[in-house]
Amino acid sequence: MRVSNGMRPVHPGEILAEELEELGLSANALAHALYVPTNRITAILKGQRGVTADTALRLSRYFGTTPMFWLNLQKSFELRKSEIESGEEIADRVQPREPVQAAG
Repeated sequence: MRVSNGMRPVHPGEILAEELEELGLSANALAHALYVPTNRITAILKGQRGVTADTALRLSRYFGTTPMFWLNLQKSFELRKSEIESGEEIADRVQPREPVQAAG
């Protein structure tokens, strides 16, 4: 899956997996530290689940980032994926609004 700039969408789970690998941390250990079920973390790591606001708050607290860091990763992934799946069709079908002429 690639967009016009050649970059494929990167799921936040890929970023999280890199962090866990660098720290030598398992999904189970992270889930325990975040007080969430292990399957939530493994699903994110596999790209099967997105990062929710709740998960973003927990990840940001644990890793010393901001919740917006994790939410922006998720939204960027979703937008790039939508551009690939629907971007051309939307560009073909949806026409820009005509500018409104000022009265005068």
